[in-house]
Amino acid sequence: MLREISAGAVVVRKAPNGWEMAVIEPQREAHDSGKAAQSDKKRQKQVLALPKGLVDPGEKPEETALREVREETGISGVKLAKLTDIKYMYVRTWGDNQRVFKIVSFYLLRYESGEIDEIAQDMRIEVTRALWIPLGGAERKLAYRGERDVVRLAQKYLESHPQEAH
Repeated sequence: MLREISAGAVVVRKAPNGWEMAVIEPQREAHDSGKAAQSDKKRQKQVLALPKGLVDPGEKPEETALREVREETGISGVKLAKLTDIKYMYVRTWGDNQRVFKIVSFYLLRYESGEIDEIAQDMRIEVTRALWIPLGGAERKLAYRGERDVVRLAQKYLESHPQEAH
């Protein structure tokens, strides 16, 4: 069985109305567009996710998380904590239909610099847009269950470490 190692992050910043977090709207996969049986309503539903990607050879997961955040959102952050590792299996729906065991390490980052959604044109193949959303209730807006759990961990961390706000 193939193994994939990825890393990503919850990036937070303090806003006038509380914490906000950066999310991405991934580009819809080209192979999904052929599913004519899907209703138009389902096809138009916005998918929000955390920035993440594959760990490059020689790269540490924490470095990957920082790089992926920069590439997919246009912003940079400082690591506050490692949140968790998510482990799951999936079957590739493109090409070889192989089963893949995947581990994704997630970190909590505090926003440092950059403009959200100022990303390189070649990243638009992967990311439709990046945006800030309120951290409160954000777990209900994310498409993937594992990522919703990660956001809950980030919320708990920030509640128990109020000094991290600055």
